[in-house]
Amino acid sequence: MLKAEHVTKTYNAGKKLALEDFSIDVPEASIYGLLGPNGAGKTTFIRIINQITQADSGKVFIDGELLNASHIRQIGYMPEERGLYKNMTVGDQLLYFGELKGMSKSDALNEAKYWFNQLQIDQWWKKKLSELSKGMAQKIQFVVTVLHRPKLLILDEPFSGFDPVNANLIKDQILKLKESGTTIILSTHRMESVQEMCDKVALINNARKIIDGKVFDVREKFKKNIFSITISDVQNEAFEQFKNKYGVDNILKDNQLISFEMKSDISQKIILEDLLSSGNIRTYDEKIPSMNEVFINAVSAPTT
Repeated sequence: MLKAEHVTKTYNAGKKLALEDFSIDVPEASIYGLLGPNGAGKTTFIRIINQITQADSGKVFIDGELLNASHIRQIGYMPEERGLYKNMTVGDQLLYFGELKGMSKSDALNEAKYWFNQLQIDQWWKKKLSELSKGMAQKIQFVVTVLHRPKLLILDEPFSGFDPVNANLIKDQILKLKESGTTIILSTHRMESVQEMCDKVALINNARKIIDGKVFDVREKFKKNIFSITISDVQNEAFEQFKNKYGVDNILKDNQLISFEMKSDISQKIILEDLLSSGNIRTYDEKIPSMNEVFINAVSAPTT
């Protein structure tokens, strides 16, 4: 749905590098996580997609076509800094923004009614934005963003300001949009949301892409072959031999259970065969790093 090829962008007459040789490929009807610390280049790339600014070099394609002015109506963008009118009623704002995106008034009204029902906010139509709480205003911003049924939806910190219940409500609506064919770029620092929702991710740091791929593959790349194990009915002599052979850490004893961690590159089949003589295996899990751990490790790693 969206493809960027070797995009570079500088500011201040070339003195400030915002993006360097940046390339990604966002599949249609997927959720693609655009990650990175503050100032990494995410917002610059989003601005390029929305044609707020232009790249110095490189190309961006939407649905196979070189990015052009006609694509604006196919894009929905929810910025981190929200942009609604505080003294305009919610209903008037929705109709206004819908018409800006090329919708007829009747189509905008029908879509607004649909989303008000989905988000359980029917009673807010005649309220001014200034009368709403931050979380309520966030819901209106979300509706404004999706009202025209964009093919490409760009969400920058969409869960900011929401309590857990409403964050889940918005998450469910995002997943429904994906299921209906919408392509979604999700820019967020909430790594648990990335892990739950995203199909693929790209991590930007210091203007360059340092990681991209499927979420599971990215997490696999950062695993350290550490296993968490719990056994019962421990055979002390055999367990001592196992410890001496492999080395174990973080041993915890809880009545008849012993839990520990170990690091090994040896085949898991061999480890399990040796472990069986030490007791009954209750749990055996490989520790796959969370996206939060991946983010921290990748960003903290020295650059080459």
